[in-house]
Amino acid sequence: MTALMERLERHRWIWSALGVLLLWAVLSITTGRFSLHSLSGVAVSASFLTLVALGQMLVVTTGRGNIDLSIASVLTLSAYASIVVAAGSDARLPLALAAVLGIGLVTGLANALLVVVLRIPAIIATLATGYILATATLIANRWAAGFSMSPFLKTLAAGRVEGVPLMLVIALVAVALAGLLLGRTVYGRRLSAVGQNERAAALAGIRTGRVVTGAFLASALLAALTGMLLGAYVGGAFLEMGQPYLLQSLGAVVLGGSLIFGGSSTALGTLCGSFLLILIVTTMQIAGLPAGTQDIVQGLVVIAVLALAGGRAVRRRRAAPKPEGVTP
Repeated sequence: MTALMERLERHRWIWSALGVLLLWAVLSITTGRFSLHSLSGVAVSASFLTLVALGQMLVVTTGRGNIDLSIASVLTLSAYASIVVAAGSDARLPLALAAVLGIGLVTGLANALLVVVLRIPAIIATLATGYILATATLIANRWAAGFSMSPFLKTLAAGRVEGVPLMLVIALVAVALAGLLLGRTVYGRRLSAVGQNERAAALAGIRTGRVVTGAFLASALLAALTGMLLGAYVGGAFLEMGQPYLLQSLGAVVLGGSLIFGGSSTALGTLCGSFLLILIVTTMQIAGLPAGTQDIVQGLVVIAVLALAGGRAVRRRRAAPKPEGVTP
């Protein structure tokens, strides 16, 4: 039993994967029409969420309670920028891609500057950055008089190969790359070390500022690319486009088994957490719950998982051997 629990602790993504299978089975039985075909629709929504959540996961891994609250504004502004710059032409798509990557790059560097150099808490720094980007989005909204999509981008976002959504393929590739980054690269090991103990990592010679900067850059760039693809998928952009991804990206990371305290994350778990969260939302939509109630339920789910994770952390600290001469 102890060996099993240790294995589950190492592979925390298993819980979210079991949740996906269980919830899918319940929906299939209760609705009578939730099949593999309908699951592919869920897969598309989960794929967009996965891309954003992977960036959020890297920021969370840095520890110190770091969270990127600017991703919603980055996503929305990038959707507008890609539409305005591309103007429905594949020939202008490289310019649109450059504009979107520029938004992500500038935002990521700004967040890193505020957090790493000025030592402003990430939750405040990224929230402020998001407000600035929201103002830029209002300006872009005036320029986007009509919505015309690039055909190639539309195919990439909404196309299928042998019935498999291309967005799912993109998400799976991103998860595989993120998994390799975390588990097989020097940066991944340094990222975990910084998240576990930033001071100890610095004393070990790790340039912690560069590691944290890389995480914020990746988060902003992934949010920007997701906005570009999401705009093509829905056929336009609107002001609150990225707002749902703010809570859901964090929810997917937490449900997937990444430690909210930092230092340990799982890309596969983030994928499973994204699917589970989308299935939860789908269940509430089938039940006819209003949007406000859906947000409350999602918030309660995230709080419950955080509470359980915090309880496990406290129990591990209590169970850890005390140095000699120290009494509890």
